Amino acid sequence: MTTPGILISAGEASGEAYGALLIEELRYQLASQNRQAQFWGMGGPRMVAAGLDRVVRAEDMAVMGITEVVRHLPRIYREFRRLKQAIRDRRPAVAVLIDFPDIHFKLAEELHRLGIPVIFFVSPQLWAWKKHRIKLVQKYIDRMLVIFPFEEQFYRERGVNAEFVGHPLAEIDPPTVSREDFARQHDLDPAKTWIGLLPGSRAKEIRDNLPEMLSAADELHVRNQPGQFEFILPLAPTLTVEKRAWVRQFIQQHAVGLPVTLVDEARPALHLARGSIVASGTATVEAALIGNPFVVVYRVSPLTYAIAKRVVTVPHVAMVNLIAQKRLIPELIQNDFTASNIVKELTPLLPDGTPRQSMMKELAELRGLLQTRTGAVGRTAGAAGAIARAAEITLELLESSGAARIPAGR
Repeated sequence: MTTPGILISAGEASGEAYGALLIEELRYQLASQNRQAQFWGMGGPRMVAAGLDRVVRAEDMAVMGITEVVRHLPRIYREFRRLKQAIRDRRPAVAVLIDFPDIHFKLAEELHRLGIPVIFFVSPQLWAWKKHRIKLVQKYIDRMLVIFPFEEQFYRERGVNAEFVGHPLAEIDPPTVSREDFARQHDLDPAKTWIGLLPGSRAKEIRDNLPEMLSAADELHVRNQPGQFEFILPLAPTLTVEKRAWVRQFIQQHAVGLPVTLVDEARPALHLARGSIVASGTATVEAALIGNPFVVVYRVSPLTYAIAKRVVTVPHVAMVNLIAQKRLIPELIQNDFTASNIVKELTPLLPDGTPRQSMMKELAELRGLLQTRTGAVGRTAGAAGAIARAAEITLELLESSGAARIPAGR
């Protein structure tokens, strides 16, 4: 018998992390049933380490913005065609597409045409804008697995088989690395105040957000006692070597004398930092769930912002504030995103006191809203919710697709 194939595709840092966890969980659940499967598709280094046979590198696809997409269009199109051809040649029994809607909706169309069941894990924000895309979900997606509670009702009211599985980050234990060990690993001073700088996971986001973040860091550095602060900047694993080198060079040229340390993991940095400046996106949820007081920032081109203001229908930009249904975290967007405003909003959150304790209390309550227990029993306690449930649903569709039950040693 042929071992069934499971296509798993992710194109950005957050989705790639979930993809790695999902592969590990699928392997665990299959092994417990004396079964096996092949995992292949698009992903980054963590998914490869988990067992993905990579057809397309996520690093080659994770671009954003009109000019950047146009510049890289030949490469993106070439890689997309490669992935589509692999689907035709290898015919997976089921497909799991994680976030990354611009590419994945096109991929879902091809999968649907071939009769392959499609799971979409981590919903695109159709409830905020581009609501017309709901037709694509209705037509091409068999199961929509959402990670925010209000999304389930949105989809179900529109005839989509959607399920709130919980947020994967809400079920992961905090990092265990000590402050002293982290300081030793990265040549930091554990006695100083650490501030996280998270400008985004894609090159364009970093170019748009990092300069003002560094200006705010410099203002904090200058206004307070000398040597009080050190700044930690995590780099997403989906950034290419060239883009990482560009970030290092930019900091060397534009942050002379500023103690900025580049690290590879965001979670330990958020866990140990006193506060953070975070670009709008998944990292804001990560910071909230870890309980790190922070300020949300973001900037796009004037044209993109003008268009977004006309079509976005939600009252907040930060997902944390949307879930809380109030302005829990300060949002500094577009023209409000200035170094002085960052310093003004972040400074009260750093010392012990009411502003800091109040935000941390509300962040802890938010964590409860993003957790769910569905009865799934995962490989670890951290996998007992969203990831385990996503794996269960994947195997349900694998079974219903007619894929043969393959014993683990064959």
